[in-house]
Amino acid sequence: MNDVIKPNWVALDWGTTHLRAWAMSADGSVLATAQSDDGMGKLERTGFEPALRALLADWVVDSAMPIIACGMVGSRQGWVEAPYCAVPCGALSNGFAHPDTSLNVQVIPGIKQSSPADVMRGEETQIAGFLALNPNWDGVICLPGTHTKWVHVSADEIVSFQTAMTGDLFAAISGHTVLRHSIGDAWDDAGFAAGVDSIMSRPERLAAQLFAIRAEGLLDGLGNDTARARLSGLLIGAELAAAKPYWLGQQVAVIGEGGLSRLYINALKAQSVTALQVNADRVTLAGLAAAYRNWKDT
Repeated sequence: MNDVIKPNWVALDWGTTHLRAWAMSADGSVLATAQSDDGMGKLERTGFEPALRALLADWVVDSAMPIIACGMVGSRQGWVEAPYCAVPCGALSNGFAHPDTSLNVQVIPGIKQSSPADVMRGEETQIAGFLALNPNWDGVICLPGTHTKWVHVSADEIVSFQTAMTGDLFAAISGHTVLRHSIGDAWDDAGFAAGVDSIMSRPERLAAQLFAIRAEGLLDGLGNDTARARLSGLLIGAELAAAKPYWLGQQVAVIGEGGLSRLYINALKAQSVTALQVNADRVTLAGLAAAYRNWKDT
């Protein structure tokens, strides 16, 4: 017989494609986890509460139990639009948003920047968790993903940040342009490194370098796996060139344990920057715990 799971509070990471939950004890330990593919991107506003109740059905959760949520659940297309806090600011704000539900759901606000215009939602919780685990840390935090963030942190505040749609560009170019005929499924480390190296000094040549992938495949037999890696190297290299004012001469931490984060670490290493790789789940949970403490103190 399974033990009954009765959390003290619940932590939620509710993104575009997935929903993850942690049942938390009073001392901050994890009692159980649950997840589903009921991300924000597939739900109408009326579908959020049923999706959450289904996920938590095996836990004892009453209407008073705090449920602290981060991510796209707080976007304009989400369950409730949580306000943005303007930089410079702490990673976490006390201005939680509460959706129309009998459950005690508290959604963490995002962060905005007026000039140049930029926003983040969900990453602020990971940044808060990283800072909670690394007190007095100053530098730049890179959060690779479909939309990669470069975030300057100083004195426990987010000073500024920059977003690059590199992941979206890779998906669009590899799947919907002439390069779709050239891109394989495997990988070539040397091809990635060559792409980064060739674009860092001349990022304005990106469009021409992209077509060269196709031409070299037709004329010189460039392999599809090397082509895939070079495309990634060109795009990440161009992003690094644009983000150079962030990482040059700074401590750098890369949040994420997967292959994509490793590509960023390798690309930075080629520029003589040694980056600290950070476990994303660990800092996400630490950030949600910090938000829960903020909520209790309000």
